Amino acid sequence: MKKSDIAFLASLRRNARETLTAISRKTKIPISTLYDKLKIHEGNVIIKHTTLIDFAKLGYSCRANILLRTTRDSRDNLCSYLKEHPQINNLFKINNGYDFMAEGIFESVKSMEDFLDDLEQRFALEEKRFHYIIDDLKRECFAMQ
Repeated sequence: MKKSDIAFLASLRRNARETLTAISRKTKIPISTLYDKLKIHEGNVIIKHTTLIDFAKLGYSCRANILLRTTRDSRDNLCSYLKEHPQINNLFKINNGYDFMAEGIFESVKSMEDFLDDLEQRFALEEKRFHYIIDDLKRECFAMQ
């Protein structure tokens, strides 16, 4: 990837709402070139433009990373269920003894416990672990060099 592509993508990572004009001034890349780069990278390198939210300020005070291991027969159904569940913010297929890691957003610890109980009733879970997220210390800050 060219240095100009890296500079452009790094600018978008810092502030995706910044205008192409402002990015052009900072990077010294013509606006028309930035526009072309944006169209090329959207759907390829740029997966989605999004906003990071402070869920606690919206009344969702419980966030947790949930590790799940299930039987081979239940794996696809559990994956589909978690992908569609509105309280699952992120879902990852992982290794080292677990099948999935999910970030769940809940109004309370009780609602998370209810969610986990429901999972155990619906699917053949072999193991589950969860870790409450106390505070974001660094989030979505990877800077390309």
